[in-house]
Amino acid sequence: MSLLGGKKILLGISGGIAAYKTPLLVRELIKNGAQVRVVMTPAAKDFVTPLTLSTLSKNPVLSSFSATDQDNPLWNDHVELGLWADLMLIAPATSNTLSAMAHGRCNNLLLAVYLSAKCPIFIAPAMDLDMFAHPANKKNIEILSSCGNSILPVGEGFLASGLEGKGRMLEPDQITSYIIDFFNPNLPLKGKRVLITAGPTFEAIDPVRFIGNHASGKMGFALAEVAANLGAKVTLVSGPTSERTNHPHINVKAVVSASEMFEAVKDVYDNVHIAIGAAAVADYKPEVKEKHKIKKKSDHLAINLVPTKDILAYMGEHKKGQYLLGFALETQNELENALEKLQRKNLDGIVLNSMQDKGAGFSVSTNKITFIHSDKSIHNFPLQSKWACAETIFDQILTYDS
Repeated sequence: MSLLGGKKILLGISGGIAAYKTPLLVRELIKNGAQVRVVMTPAAKDFVTPLTLSTLSKNPVLSSFSATDQDNPLWNDHVELGLWADLMLIAPATSNTLSAMAHGRCNNLLLAVYLSAKCPIFIAPAMDLDMFAHPANKKNIEILSSCGNSILPVGEGFLASGLEGKGRMLEPDQITSYIIDFFNPNLPLKGKRVLITAGPTFEAIDPVRFIGNHASGKMGFALAEVAANLGAKVTLVSGPTSERTNHPHINVKAVVSASEMFEAVKDVYDNVHIAIGAAAVADYKPEVKEKHKIKKKSDHLAINLVPTKDILAYMGEHKKGQYLLGFALETQNELENALEKLQRKNLDGIVLNSMQDKGAGFSVSTNKITFIHSDKSIHNFPLQSKWACAETIFDQILTYDS
């Protein structure tokens, strides 16, 4: 599922603190299949090194009109660069660079390439909030927009000055999402709403202790990112996890317990097209949560457990045309247990993984999955990253749904 497969992206980097994000931006673009070349302003090298960017992009990084090879000057052809690209992205675009672009100034290689480019131009501004809000800067952005350039929004939050407000460059995955949307106007999940549960649930014993499991949320977050990249609007209901996402099409609802996850799922389930239960929801919870920390008073402690709400079974019982996918993490009789769960919970598919497989299961970045459709057809896949597993899972869902 290479959403930018073969696309040629020319990344222009100007001299702002947000340039520190550009190595991750290069990686995101390449991960999605793009070819990337980089041109920098001389000032940008104060914030990120050409060596880092050339290593990641697998291409030389250019920052001047000429280079020297054995004492012979070589011209860095800005015209060729402009013609090579399918899209030029300027990120970060500082106030100074925006002004130069708006008024046709050409005093560095990046500006020369911009003025020569025949491809679509995406601009990701980055500066302090007062600079961003200044009328002169706003006017420059209006001029650039009127010339047919696509101006990406700025983020809002903590800035390098110590102030807080609008002016941050979008995160690399957010910028990549805009580019993917541009090149893929007919994404397979465009206009679809997807619900995904992720991570563990914690069931409180007392104010200090809980019953939980080792689920990290990595699989659920990877599924959410892949779904969003395919065009979906994603609601991600996640138990406690260190995983994070900044994807503009993912709405994260953080919960702790199974009951909280159930309520969050119930709120949106009727309005989604695809639901995936990737969370490791606790099957039982303490019958009573103690008001105060339990003190050690004897060698034995008995805790009465009662079942939690079965979220996946609820979704199976209340299906109204949704595609419903479950997960089965097993330690024995794997296929038999997965097939029984598929039928019992009225699922359209189930992803089986076994704790017996090295590199699969909780708290690792890889997984080895078997995808079983409702017609009991079985598809086995090798050990791969959880991101690749997420792509495989949506390939299977889309094949089934087509």
